[in-house]
Amino acid sequence: MKEFLQQIWWNNTAQMYAIVLGEIILAWIFFRLFRKIIFSFLKKLATRTASDIDDAIVAGSEKFVIPFLYILVNYAIIQQLALTEHAERVLKVAVAVIVTYFIVRFINYVMHLAITLYMRRKNEPDARIRNLNGVLLVVKVMVWVTGILMLVDNLGYDITTIITGLGIGGIAIALAAQNILTDLFSYFVIFFDKPFEIGDSIAVNSIAGTVEHIGIKTSHIRSVTGEQLIMPNTELVKSTIKNYKRLERRGVTFKINVQYDTPVEKLNEIPRLLQQIVQGNSQATLDRCHLIGFGDYGLTFETLYFIDSADYKTYMNIQQKILLDIMQLFKEKNIGFAFPGQGLVLQNIVQSSTSSSTK
Repeated sequence: MKEFLQQIWWNNTAQMYAIVLGEIILAWIFFRLFRKIIFSFLKKLATRTASDIDDAIVAGSEKFVIPFLYILVNYAIIQQLALTEHAERVLKVAVAVIVTYFIVRFINYVMHLAITLYMRRKNEPDARIRNLNGVLLVVKVMVWVTGILMLVDNLGYDITTIITGLGIGGIAIALAAQNILTDLFSYFVIFFDKPFEIGDSIAVNSIAGTVEHIGIKTSHIRSVTGEQLIMPNTELVKSTIKNYKRLERRGVTFKINVQYDTPVEKLNEIPRLLQQIVQGNSQATLDRCHLIGFGDYGLTFETLYFIDSADYKTYMNIQQKILLDIMQLFKEKNIGFAFPGQGLVLQNIVQSSTSSSTK
């Protein structure tokens, strides 16, 4: 047995190989027990706290730090062997690749964790946090590219040529993918400026619906008629967006035209009658009511009132009641509309102190 242990294979005795193998096994057992005992204890402590930070730190350490340390320990153990130049080179390259892999993944993990915790602390909705993946995807790719370039440089290769090639190739790709990059930039605008979020009811030009998905290139909108509309982010950013979910109160203005032969006494009474009708509704607040001019078909009165509700159906019910009450009261007062059928002109105004529009 002693003679066997003293045999030399590839510049090392069998005894040295046995020692290295034993140390690797012991290191594996140590890290295994350490993960099972220590990290189980740390996880229990983390679950008792209200903060998510300690849970994330423990999970990240178990996922990245322990494997990283295990690799370094094994590398130090293997270094006890008298390796050939080629074997030493292969070992260093392998360790450098593995270390770079864990470092890049750890950086991306910490970055994702920090941003996610920050958004949760700001009480951002879950849908918006999920949309964060689109932004982080681009950043993570940049971190990976940087890590690979640093790895190649540490291995002794000249990365100047590679960077120059990437620059020229990047220009060519950018020229060939202008529309995609434009949509990507528009996605960043939507994400950071927040003109709308998933679940918001919006209107863009002649399209109205509910936002179902915000992607890197397109956003999905479920129209009021039921079909799903796929709209490029660029078109959304270029357009004026009405966000009805952020509507706090709705302003409604309407005009009525009365006949020119209406007596002056009744003309003076019309603003008071309109005020009486609007104020008869508890959810409506009158702002103004005036005779504003001489129209083509009659004398024009304009009334503006506000509804303290963002619900569209509520607005329609109130407006319908006001218009019917006007027709009934004018009939009782013998006030005639100018050219019935053309004498009533309605216009809807949406007013919101937090309305969002992007041009």
